[in-house]
Amino acid sequence: MENMHLARRIRAFRKLKGLTQHSLAEQTGISLAMLGMIERGTRGPTQEQLVKIADVLAISLTEFQKEQQ
Repeated sequence: MENMHLARRIRAFRKLKGLTQHSLAEQTGISLAMLGMIERGTRGPTQEQLVKIADVLAISLTEFQKEQQ
């Protein structure tokens, strides 16, 4: 999956849920610096990180993979 597409999806869902990067980082156990890199698309998340993010945002992994409309 392309990092920038995934980065935009993660950021959009986080904002939809009303979470800051800081609160998402705390809830997932992912460092704030790493989460920032994931949301900027400079680092791709591991499968484990992606699962944690999806769990906290209460969405399925397939939601991250859907194509933009």
